Amino acid sequence: MEEIIQLESISQYCKLRGVETLHPLVSVIDLSQAANLPAQTYNFNLYHIYLKELKCGELKYGRSHYDYQEGTLMFIGPGQVVGVLPKNGVQVRGWSLAFHPDLLNGTSLGKNIHEYSFFSYDVNEALHLSEKERQIVLDCLAKIQYELMHAIDHHSKKLITANIELFLNYCNRFYDRQFITRDNDNKGTVAKFERLLHDYFLSDQVQQRGLPTVGYCANALHLSANYFGDLIKKETGKSAQEYIQNKVIELAKERVFDLDKTISQVAYELGFKYPQHFTRLFKQRVGVTPNEYRALN
Repeated sequence: MEEIIQLESISQYCKLRGVETLHPLVSVIDLSQAANLPAQTYNFNLYHIYLKELKCGELKYGRSHYDYQEGTLMFIGPGQVVGVLPKNGVQVRGWSLAFHPDLLNGTSLGKNIHEYSFFSYDVNEALHLSEKERQIVLDCLAKIQYELMHAIDHHSKKLITANIELFLNYCNRFYDRQFITRDNDNKGTVAKFERLLHDYFLSDQVQQRGLPTVGYCANALHLSANYFGDLIKKETGKSAQEYIQNKVIELAKERVFDLDKTISQVAYELGFKYPQHFTRLFKQRVGVTPNEYRALN
C-alpha cells in the first residue's frame, strides 16, 4: 500500500519546499524559488491555494471557447488527499498560499470559512483566471507576504486573516464569472440533472436506494458535490436539494390521484423510508397534506 505523507504544519511544508518558515501558521511561496514537492501522495491537513503560472491556451466549455493565458487557481482543504506526479525535472512556476486552520481561531474568516465551498472542488473544477484577475490575486498574495516579512506583532493575525479573506472573496467573484462564461455547459448540466432525476424515479433504484441525494447526482454527473451544488444554485436559483424535492413533489401531485394506492404506498414508491416524512415535506411545499390535496382535487 502506498504511503501517504501527512502534511500537518506550515514548517513541515516549508521544509519540503526548501524555504524558510516566516510564520508558524501561514506561508506564501514563490514556487520558482522553491523545490518541487517530492512525487508522493499527501494528506493536506492545511488550507492550500496554488496559482499555477502556465499557458492554459484556449479552453473549450460546451460549444464556447475562452482564452485564459495566465494561470489557474487550485484549492485544497484540510483532510484532502492529493497525489503529486513526477515533474521530469521541470521547475513549477507560480505561487503557493498555505495556512493552518488554527490561524482562523477567533477571526471573522474562521466564522465564514465554510462558505468558500471551492476548497472541496475537484481538480478539474479549478478556477481559470484572466490577466486582470491574476493581477488582483498577485496583489493579495503580496500583501500577505509583506505581513510575513514584518516582525510579528499584535496586528499581524488580524491583517493576515483579513487579507486572506479578501483574497477568498475575490475568488468567489471570479468563480461566479466562470459559471457565467460556462453558461452553455451549465445549462447542459441542468438538463442532464433533470434527465437523471426523471430516469431515477422510473427505475427500481428508488426502492433500492431511496430518495436520490445531492452526492449521488453529482457523482453520476462526474462533478464534486460542492461544485455541482454551486452550479445548480447559480443556474436555477435553487439549491440542488430543493431541486430534488421539487421533482419529488411534482411526481407526488400526480401519484396521489391514484385512488388504488394509499398515501403510504405513494410515499414508499417515491423513496421515502417513513410516510410521515413524505407528508411533512408535501405540506411544507404545497400547503396541505397529501390526503387533503387528494380530497380538494
